[in-house]
Amino acid sequence: MTPHLGIWPVVRSTIRRWGTVGLPVMVAVAALLAAVHLSSPGLPPSGGAGSISTAGWGFTHTQFSADTGRPLAVAAAERAVGSVPMVQAQAIMGWGVDNPEPSPGRYDFESLDRRMDFISRSGGTPVIVLCCAPDWMKGGEPGETDWDRLEVAPRPEHYADFAELSAEVARRYPNVRHFLVWNEFKGFFDDDTDRWDAQGYTTLYNMVYDAVKAVDPANQVGGPYLEFASKPVGSLGTSPQLEGPWGAVDQRYLDAFVFWNMHRKGADFVAVDAHATTAQGAPDEFTAVQKFAAVNEWLHWQVGLPIWWAEWYVEPPGPGWSPEHRMALRVAAMIELAGSGADTVLYWNPRPQDAACAECLWTDTWDADGGRPLPFLDVLQGFARWFPPTVDRRTVRLADGLLALETDLARVIVNTRDTTTSASVDGRQFEWSAYEVRWFTAADSWGGTAG
Repeated sequence: MTPHLGIWPVVRSTIRRWGTVGLPVMVAVAALLAAVHLSSPGLPPSGGAGSISTAGWGFTHTQFSADTGRPLAVAAAERAVGSVPMVQAQAIMGWGVDNPEPSPGRYDFESLDRRMDFISRSGGTPVIVLCCAPDWMKGGEPGETDWDRLEVAPRPEHYADFAELSAEVARRYPNVRHFLVWNEFKGFFDDDTDRWDAQGYTTLYNMVYDAVKAVDPANQVGGPYLEFASKPVGSLGTSPQLEGPWGAVDQRYLDAFVFWNMHRKGADFVAVDAHATTAQGAPDEFTAVQKFAAVNEWLHWQVGLPIWWAEWYVEPPGPGWSPEHRMALRVAAMIELAGSGADTVLYWNPRPQDAACAECLWTDTWDADGGRPLPFLDVLQGFARWFPPTVDRRTVRLADGLLALETDLARVIVNTRDTTTSASVDGRQFEWSAYEVRWFTAADSWGGTAG
């Protein structure tokens, strides 16, 4: 591993914040940020609310988030999230938000307002996902909302109505500059042809694109928010264009992307998502996450636009998986995403739970002492601070299962094995326990301790 700076003190993972029943804090990002704060020389900048630049790291609000609950817990979550502002995305219907237009021309933005207010108060860069459609746009009765039909697409005769709703949303939230059109082609699969209706989606996309741009040309619009589903290499219908030890992507998804890319009116970024699991052909979970880098490489070959990952998922934890194992896999996935050129990466925020949740960002705000930050929030904020898309990020595969992401200012290294391993970092020997994550910083005045 070639050093880029002469001095690399290490920030070690020695803090326990949750006591005997909680998770060990695997990275001391919070302590590091407190030491360097925002005025430290050489600290990479972070985007503020409403930034039009490429957004960076963040998360998507889902059905159970931090905007409701006990007031003290909501305030605690708000402070924790706001300590290092990130991108925060919210859909206009579903995932915690009510029907925004129950009847034609009758709007109800109360729940969406609440989510957007939380994003604003916590200093987030707001992103709106223009999905899903009110029932009357897809064959239902005005005034009714059947949540079982949330994922039904609007009918073609109502594409213009959905575009107008999107424009109304853009007018209501003028501080929002990033809009994703729809979600995973929901409702756009053609059962007769056994293929995605890329033409139907692209027609809707182009109408929404025009409508949102008409509100403000500075608004940034992207799509197609298509999942890159995959199966084992050689499976029926997979594509040799995009395959590797992790598996092979279904050709129908590539065809849908290519159609959108050829017929879109415009785009400021491309949005995709994917699962990475051993069920798709990888020999192990850490090989599986190499899929993210492979998809990024294919996208860069297809289109010269910033790449947004609207969602990303990794192997579900198996029996006996430790919190460290679950955390290490997510860090490895983030390293693959960043090192291969992803510009914005949104974590699909799971339902808040207790302090033992390795995947959660904060504890449940309905608990009396809820809203407390959990270790993965530290990790996400660390990536937001140290590995924004505005800096050169490099993936390095070290010996003995160590995977690293580095810039000229910082490194994060994760042990992807269940055994202790060691490596030399700029001439100094360090040891990693099973699935341990370590952060290194390039300035010894920032309080890092060498191990």
